[in-house]
Amino acid sequence: MTAERSALPAAGPAARGPIVADMVVARRGPWSSILRTGECLTIVDLEGNQAVDFLVYDAHDTAIRYSAQQTMAAQGNIFLVAGSTLLATGGEPLLTLVDDEVGRHDTIGGACSKESNSLRYGDHTVHQHACVENFLAEGARWGLGKRDLVSNVNFYMNVPVEPDGVLGIVDGISAPGLSLTLRAERDVIVLVSNCPQVNNPCNGFDPTPVRMVVTGAPAAAR
Repeated sequence: MTAERSALPAAGPAARGPIVADMVVARRGPWSSILRTGECLTIVDLEGNQAVDFLVYDAHDTAIRYSAQQTMAAQGNIFLVAGSTLLATGGEPLLTLVDDEVGRHDTIGGACSKESNSLRYGDHTVHQHACVENFLAEGARWGLGKRDLVSNVNFYMNVPVEPDGVLGIVDGISAPGLSLTLRAERDVIVLVSNCPQVNNPCNGFDPTPVRMVVTGAPAAAR
């Protein structure tokens, strides 16, 4: 399958600085990068309904890492929306969601693993590649291991919560070409798993590629 690169948003953070990197992450694949303060990462859902599992760490001290609890408590919302800031364990700002064409993104669904797949969907799935394995493989490039994995963000994933607290993973609310843009509030390492899950609707049962575009900080932010 060949992924076509859709146009970036005509306005917003992606248009403010020069393109530093522009690549397509293969279906089921991992990706990582350092973002310098003020740089932006635009993620494009090329074919629609593709979950992008996401972690972020301070580039100079990886003990400072994304905290779902701090982030949800500070914004009073279990979903990430435009304007949300991803906070670290001590409340330090890591990234801000400055532009979003989707509406909301999951913070509680977690990352699939071989163990969770076999528990939820049967022993026959234990061989299937999963997000935890992507995180471990890509995180090793930065000296990160299993103890460094924390609750992650699931961009584009639709996990509604019912009034009685029941949650489910259902068809996504994204569409081909929709994007979001994150601005680095400090130097950070971002880890991505382009979710391989085929046993629930988070990827429409058919994982597809996504596009990552890193743009430089505006001159005033350098």
